[in-house]
Amino acid sequence: MSFTPEKIFFSGIGGRGLSAIAGFMADKGNIVVGSDRAFDQNPKHPLCRLLRLKGISIVPQDGSGVDKTLDLAVFSTAVESDRPEVIKAAELGIPSKTRPEYLAEIVEQYRTIAVAGTSGKSTTSGMLTFLMQRLGLSPNLLGGGRVKQFRTERNPGNSVAGDSDWLVMEACESDGTIVHYRPLHTILLNLALDHHPVEETAQMFRALIKNTAGKIFLNNDDSNLERIRTGDAISFSIDKPSDYRAEDIKYGPLSTDFSVRGTGLTLALPGRYNLYNALSCISLLNEMKVQLADIAGLLHTFSGIERRFDVILDDGQRLVLDDYAHNPHKISSLMETVERIRKRVCYIFQPHGFGPTRMMLKEYIETFSSHLRDTDHLIVLPIYYAGGTAPTDVSSEDLADGIRKTGKSSEAAEREAVLEHIRKWDSYVVLGARDDTLSDFAREIARLLRTIA
Repeated sequence: MSFTPEKIFFSGIGGRGLSAIAGFMADKGNIVVGSDRAFDQNPKHPLCRLLRLKGISIVPQDGSGVDKTLDLAVFSTAVESDRPEVIKAAELGIPSKTRPEYLAEIVEQYRTIAVAGTSGKSTTSGMLTFLMQRLGLSPNLLGGGRVKQFRTERNPGNSVAGDSDWLVMEACESDGTIVHYRPLHTILLNLALDHHPVEETAQMFRALIKNTAGKIFLNNDDSNLERIRTGDAISFSIDKPSDYRAEDIKYGPLSTDFSVRGTGLTLALPGRYNLYNALSCISLLNEMKVQLADIAGLLHTFSGIERRFDVILDDGQRLVLDDYAHNPHKISSLMETVERIRKRVCYIFQPHGFGPTRMMLKEYIETFSSHLRDTDHLIVLPIYYAGGTAPTDVSSEDLADGIRKTGKSSEAAEREAVLEHIRKWDSYVVLGARDDTLSDFAREIARLLRTIA
């Protein structure tokens, strides 16, 4: 499928969702211009370089890139309405849309598979696209996480411009516009507290189900999804009976062996949560008449998403992991998996914003307290702040103190303090969202550990 070439401006192009759309539209032959405050602060930002290599023009976020030659301006929901670019686009009469509005339009032009859930969307959409690609279906992808095997010097890995009319997309509920997507098929992975209260998210998922023309694929083990389960949904599971249930499961430190309907499969990713992601892909592809044996021949070759259980160092004694986990459900899944690998771990968590920290503070405390063992320790880094007008009335110390009060070991500290006392631990897990420098921090921890005799 092709689009009539347009000149499109993307404000907030550095965001994971908007960078995917911008890259996708550039690969489809459109002229793309973009800006981001993060690029203004750091012109050498690696994503900025990648986007430029793709042929995208990056301009300052001061309104200078908005002119009458534009056919459309698309704004990240993180860009405030009083920003110069928003005001200038309105003054010039340039058609403007938010990222979710524009994404909803794209969805309707394809046979779209929407991947929804409060956790696992990036891995699942990346895995599904990878498998479809290797099966010769030439899918398109609009994702958030960066698929390692899609990354090139011109592609961050979060979008694919295929030759077919299949589109796999992350259906994120964060801004509520998921209710406007009208996909062909929908995967529902799970339902937990993240951007919104559970019942509010459940309402959005109900709307998405109603707007889905084809099949619904649903995790039968997720208790919160029971409130929106439909009778004709195709189910997958580990524990409960379902249409596609994993059996003969053997969890390894970094992989999982299992079978579905008598066919043995291997997933080169660890943990129950990744097994659920794989089961959703397996069920959808099999319902598309792809043989389970063909899926089994490819699944083990998928290497995952950047910052999803990324092993930075593992020399038998020392371990450093980097992970995007940032809501209670993701953190719980990550820690359950790490528990199988190491008995003594220092977790380093950077909350991804003041609003999310404030909303989930109680659940963060409960999650860390229930998973931290007596041999473990948690360091809470300062809350990530990308600018804007969010109230700053909650702190990392609030979280660390709440966890200490449950009897678990926790402290709030700066990155420099962690590096100064690096010898205290052999195993580190760095977790948190939005801030790409967390990966650099994990690599620096690994570098210092290697220098210790």
